[in-house]
Order: sequence, then C-alpha cells, then structure tokens
Amino acid sequence: MKLWAWIWAVPVLISFAGAQAQTSASPNTEGNSSPATSGIWHEAGPNDRMFFPKDMLWGWAQFDLSPPHNEIDPNLCAGNSYVDGGANAPCNMFARYMLSGILEVRPFGRGPLRRFMLWGAPAFLFGKNVPKTLYTWSPDAIGIEHSWGAAIYITKGFEFRITQHFLFDRLGARDKNLGVSDLGNNGPWGRYMSLGVRKTFGTRRW
Repeated sequence: MKLWAWIWAVPVLISFAGAQAQTSASPNTEGNSSPATSGIWHEAGPNDRMFFPKDMLWGWAQFDLSPPHNEIDPNLCAGNSYVDGGANAPCNMFARYMLSGILEVRPFGRGPLRRFMLWGAPAFLFGKNVPKTLYTWSPDAIGIEHSWGAAIYITKGFEFRITQHFLFDRLGARDKNLGVSDLGNNGPWGRYMSLGVRKTFGTRRW
C-alpha cells in the first residue's frame, strides 16, 4: 500500500508544483493558444463548473475495413487454423471489420482536480475468415479488446498515466473453445497493468 501511495503522490505533487509555476509566470500565455495545439494546459475560465464542465469529454471513433488476405488477427486462432477443417475450421476469428475508439473524461473543471482524467479504449472486432481457405464479408461478432486507465497532467505536455489492459472478451457463439487452433483469450496483449509518462507535442493540422 505504501508503494502505491508514493506512485500516486509523486506525480500529483509535481503537477501541483507545475500548476503554481505556470500560474505565476504566465497565466494567459497558454490559455490563448490554438485549441489544436497538443500538450498545452488551459486554466479554468470564470464560468467553468467544478463538476462535469462543458469540456469534460474528448475522444475519437474509427471504423476499419480490412480487404481479403489482409484480415485483422487478434491472436485468438493459430495462423495455420486451416489445417483443422479447411474452410470449415471452427477457429475462424480473423476480423474483417474493427470499430475502435478512445474516450477521455475530465469530470472536474476547477482546482487541482482539473488535471485528473479517466479514459477507456475499446476495439470491437467482427468477421469470419480462415487464412488461405475462407474469406467472407460476414459481420459475425468476434469480441472486444479493451483497456482503461487514469492520468494526471503534470506540466508542459507531460502526463502521468496508469493503464489496465484486459484479456480479450469474446462475444456470442465464439465465447467457447473452438478446437485445437484456439489460442485462448490472451489476445494481442494479454492482461497487464503499467505505469507511464506521456509527452504530447506539436500542432495538429485539424
């Protein structure tokens, strides 16, 4: 418990110190920057609410289509799964479609907690394909690869982040063992937890 307390306390203290330094040195310099500039801290405005401010949510969503012979492989079936039945191989979880995204939630609009953020990053996979033997446009649900975490903005584009990644969650008829080629639910990354520091930089064109 003491280790976890220090893990969270250090970036929080650094972020508070950075906030004081930015406020005293140039309170309006970064606030007037373009909203498309990465890593810029924006101080709270006079009308910002403490809880659930207007800029609470940020994210993106993306739809991907993989052409035949270029399917997305979530590492659930062996690459040679065609040896177990050819086109009728039961382990056919190679995806044609992927719907993915990131959602960041900043629930506090004022004070030190303004620097706190929660985020989630799911990816939904669909398809029914077997390498070398079966290529379809089926939208059969495969499952969800997902992670979530929290972050604290420190200063000058630096964030302290904690990430929890989960095992792959299968959906529907795929939520069972699919024969000798089934590799289990570790998916592309398995289950892990990590601590990290992110630095954002540059100006986005859009």
